[in-house]
Amino acid sequence: MTDRVLAPSSRWFSAAFVLCTACRGAAPSSAPSPLQARAVAYTPSARELALADTVVERTFRWFWDTTDSTTGLAHDRWPTRDFSSVASIGFALTAYPIGVERRWITRKQSARRTLVSLRYLWTLPQGPQQAGMGGHKGFFYHFLRYEDGRRYKDVELSTIDTSLLLGGVLFAQSYYTHDDSTEVAIRAVADSIYRRVDWRWAMARAPLVSMGWKPESGFLRADWTGYNEGMIVYILGLGSPTHALNPDSWHAWSRTNPWRSYRGYLHANFSSLFGHQYSHVWIDFRGIQDRWIRKHGIDWFENSRRATLSQREYAIANPQGFTGYGRDIWGLTASDGPADTAVTINGRPVRLHTYWARGASNDGDRDGGERDDGTIAPTAAIGSLPFAPEASFPAMVAMRERYGAMLFGPYGFRDSFNPSLVTPMPVRMGRIEPGLGWVAGDHLGIDQGTIILMLENYRSELVWKTMRTNRYLVTGLRRAGFTGGWLDSPVARP
Repeated sequence: MTDRVLAPSSRWFSAAFVLCTACRGAAPSSAPSPLQARAVAYTPSARELALADTVVERTFRWFWDTTDSTTGLAHDRWPTRDFSSVASIGFALTAYPIGVERRWITRKQSARRTLVSLRYLWTLPQGPQQAGMGGHKGFFYHFLRYEDGRRYKDVELSTIDTSLLLGGVLFAQSYYTHDDSTEVAIRAVADSIYRRVDWRWAMARAPLVSMGWKPESGFLRADWTGYNEGMIVYILGLGSPTHALNPDSWHAWSRTNPWRSYRGYLHANFSSLFGHQYSHVWIDFRGIQDRWIRKHGIDWFENSRRATLSQREYAIANPQGFTGYGRDIWGLTASDGPADTAVTINGRPVRLHTYWARGASNDGDRDGGERDDGTIAPTAAIGSLPFAPEASFPAMVAMRERYGAMLFGPYGFRDSFNPSLVTPMPVRMGRIEPGLGWVAGDHLGIDQGTIILMLENYRSELVWKTMRTNRYLVTGLRRAGFTGGWLDSPVARP
């Protein structure tokens, strides 16, 4: 497979020009702030569009080829095969229709795979026992065993990973609208999976939602507070027709958001870019506002744009002097890394990590929110493409062209790379290419999912448009206090 050079698609351009008006109506004043004014229309080059098409196709193939077609269990990582991730399943369910729309697979193929996945999840045993269960109270364990879909070792019942799964479940419910038996069954099983989740049970310290639960020890001590990926937890929990969260849960969460300036951008900070991306995969926040973000004169889409651009400014400043960082090579998020050890890079001591939530912000952590060991993740930049195409497109091309086959293969971008590690040393994960740096050995499902789905949202808004019609999502947004934009249009179901 090569990077196909195609004529610019009108659908690509329509998305690009829509994005520049994302904050229209968001600020109470008629004149945009200087930061809003910087969100101008971006016209991708033919090279950028061709590479984007290639990235979407190769990343789709990763989900379609590697996911178990008899169970729907998607990989947490591949080619390493340890366990399935329920969040990866949610991304996979959302990715399949992209293959339909691009005519890589048929709608019947996609629907069959989707129904297999949903039925498998629905029939997994649920209960409070320590072993032999796939979940409890409608929630699922973070990781599931490949052989039987049951809990992997002693992992937690995860409220966020269940929510990311439910994003895919509800997308399937709203995408498959035909009257044939398969699509009717998809809608019914998806409805059952969502309605079974007992969100009220997860409010261990009401009205906040706990991050998780273990049968051995009960609820985790941490709740979803502070701006982060937990947005989707609260919105889906509020939308439930059976076990909805308390109405004030969203406001309790939002009161903890850190509103600060970082690298010249004032926004609700969170260091790793996945926190600014995951909820936006399924929810179109452009032009809609809740009480908290309205007070600050923007919308949540603009907030993620500012976070994206502040990270690029961090890479340009490159305060730790890492190799490769700059205007077109940037992006810190949770990702794989080379080792858990201390090394010297360019004359400075650096603590390397394997999987770690890398990031850069002013989120109030004692390290200032700058957690960096020189490891860059392509999903950080590419997953932010809808927010700042003028920054993300050049980064995607630069990573592809500068690091070549080391980083970009048959299934798209490998999870991460570290250009500072150019000489041989013991690494726990991946490998070092002399002169080029360290590169991860695996693709991670949650990172692959963010790449393909946010690229498609930029290209056609497929996920966003589909989810706008989902009554549970719309109800959750309205109960959280969101108004304006598409929520006031006929497309949003009551």
